[in-house]
Amino acid sequence: MSYTIQGKSIIGYSRSGGGGSTSSAVNPASGQKLDPEFHAPSESEVEQAVLLAERAFPVFSSMSGKKRAGFLRAIAAEIESAVDQIAERGPLETGLPEARMRGETARTTGQLRMFADLIEEGSWVDARIEHAQPDRAPLPKPDLRSMQRPLGPVAVFCASNFPLAFSVAGGDTAAALAAGCPVLVKAHSSHPGIAEIVGDCVVRAAQATDMPEGVFSLLYGSGRDVGMSLVKHPVVQAVGFTGSRSGGLALMDAAANRPQPIPVYAEMSSVNPVVLMPKAVDARGEALAEGLFGSLTLGAGQFCTNPGLVFLPDGHGEAFLAKLKELIEVAPSAVMLNSGICQAFKDATESFGETEGVETVAHAFTKQVEERAVPVVFSVNVRRFLEEARLHGEMFGPGTLIVRGSMDEIEATIPELEGQLTATVHGTEEEIAERPGLIGALERRAGRLIFNGFPTGVEVCPSMVHGGPFPSTSDGRSTSVGTMAIHRFCRPVAWQGFPAAALPEELRDGNPLGIQRMVDGEFAR
Repeated sequence: MSYTIQGKSIIGYSRSGGGGSTSSAVNPASGQKLDPEFHAPSESEVEQAVLLAERAFPVFSSMSGKKRAGFLRAIAAEIESAVDQIAERGPLETGLPEARMRGETARTTGQLRMFADLIEEGSWVDARIEHAQPDRAPLPKPDLRSMQRPLGPVAVFCASNFPLAFSVAGGDTAAALAAGCPVLVKAHSSHPGIAEIVGDCVVRAAQATDMPEGVFSLLYGSGRDVGMSLVKHPVVQAVGFTGSRSGGLALMDAAANRPQPIPVYAEMSSVNPVVLMPKAVDARGEALAEGLFGSLTLGAGQFCTNPGLVFLPDGHGEAFLAKLKELIEVAPSAVMLNSGICQAFKDATESFGETEGVETVAHAFTKQVEERAVPVVFSVNVRRFLEEARLHGEMFGPGTLIVRGSMDEIEATIPELEGQLTATVHGTEEEIAERPGLIGALERRAGRLIFNGFPTGVEVCPSMVHGGPFPSTSDGRSTSVGTMAIHRFCRPVAWQGFPAAALPEELRDGNPLGIQRMVDGEFAR
């Protein structure tokens, strides 16, 4: 497929007039601007996109799961047809390699099809039926039936570090569309060309499957202007966001202060602690160093699951530290996604390095280059770590902090951490059995626990939880990866005493869709 990037927002099935402010993508490796310029929509065009979504909602939400599943599969097929252009444009906008673009494209299409399978099967609606008991004493029991229903139009903010899987047609969009919610996407300024390519794929799929206009729009412009106008608009009923803590908090504040507050599902910051237990680090020190190094430097450390904090027991880990130092010192620098992210990483590592009691374990002997990250590892004792709040913060990039202390001190420190997406333990089965308190503390601080693995690499499957206590996410009861993500964009509704013809098919007697339901307290098909 050959597609010419136009640089204009997608408003339903039309393009914006291009009268708003302009911006350009920048090649992070060279600093050069890329053509074309991208035009923010006018206020009236943003309003038009929202009103189209409002009109589309009753039609789209009432479609069968099979019909919406066809739409999702059509999006996946259109994106696959554009993979060569994505692979060509992607490295220019992000500095990420072509192989990453192709791999992330496959992940994006895979999760679209995963949600298609979910809604076509239909049991996700959690249908519950309680038949009437008119003769029950002392009071009759009414006929009650309930299921999940979509919230309404959803605003989705693209992520900088995943230009496909967490962006235009990524997990938030897939989950919202699967639930029956039209989506208004706010493109990220770091990869607007990829956004348009994928956005055009969504539109073609929508038209080919007879979706109502307004089921999808893609808007350029600043988050403070266009993004905030979406969050504050009374038609928008939920927000999906992956990005910085400051950005997520701003959206949460705006959503909470609306006349009708709405949920914001924001994935923000996480340092993803890794606990190395004595027997494991003594037996597998060098292998653990190699695994940590690979996880730390993958994608220039620009993953939300980057292992930014390692707990190492005193008196153990000499081979681990020696190998890690060896690997870090010869590691190449890496292009970061944009100048802002690169500068923030440099500022964070400088701050850590200047903190009293912090030592530099290893630093890559690579010339500092603008827009490139140099891997670094710091070390501090557990007491100083607890005293200095800044050491609990995120270094978004290939940097990590090793905290030394006794196993008792390490276990006591876990409850002092902020909420995390992941928490990892390397140990023997005997070691973790001896410390149930440690595992329990990690469970209370993280959404995903990992045993003898590393946190980077988020499997897209029904059982995945990619979420955690604040501030890793705004709502630790949810996930942004896996089929449970659909529940962020729906709410339960009950029908009492309704005639069969007025009920959704999922709740009618005879189970015409053949889905699993709870009927009078028992699961049945």
